[in-house]
Amino acid sequence: LTLNASADARQMQALRQRLKASPEALGLREVTVNDLVLFAVSRTLTRFPDLNALFLDRGLRRYTPVHLGFAVDTPRGLLVPVIRRADSLSLRALSQTARRLAQAAQDGKAAPDDLSGGTFTVTNLGSLGIESFTPVLNPPQVAILGVGSIQLKPVDVDGEAQFIPHLGLSLTINHQVVDGAPGARFLHAVTQAIASLDLLLAT
Repeated sequence: LTLNASADARQMQALRQRLKASPEALGLREVTVNDLVLFAVSRTLTRFPDLNALFLDRGLRRYTPVHLGFAVDTPRGLLVPVIRRADSLSLRALSQTARRLAQAAQDGKAAPDDLSGGTFTVTNLGSLGIESFTPVLNPPQVAILGVGSIQLKPVDVDGEAQFIPHLGLSLTINHQVVDGAPGARFLHAVTQAIASLDLLLAT
């Protein structure tokens, strides 16, 4: 089952611009929009253990740490490196780890351990102009989040329509073990985390 939503992207875009203009010594200039989404997802998943889980022969195995996979397009096809304990990493550490793993995957140098053990996956097609899509589950994981492009969306503000940038999000869940309502609550929480990234970074 795939659920679609969108997140107010204004804070994320503003933060990205501030990071690009930050002092080089802070090591934050290379933080990408995808890194910010990974950060938001890693923090949100800790409150939804049924989605940070694997569906195995003996049933659902829930995880406390978030081992976050992210899809990388490589000359050899799609690979999914895994950021171990992503929920405990700072934004800078998460960004640096993602960049290192993605480069290794693209260079054909990813170790087997780099590509295994994920408990949840994020796949991003936004840079290709895709607004929403149906992400394919990465078994035995029970959920995967697809990230689309940022599009202007009309929003009612004090009785007037304003066009506000929104990030498209598509969550696919294994409906054998995850019901639609818990999936919807998680997706809503992710949209709120992205819309309030400054608060998330302060926690």
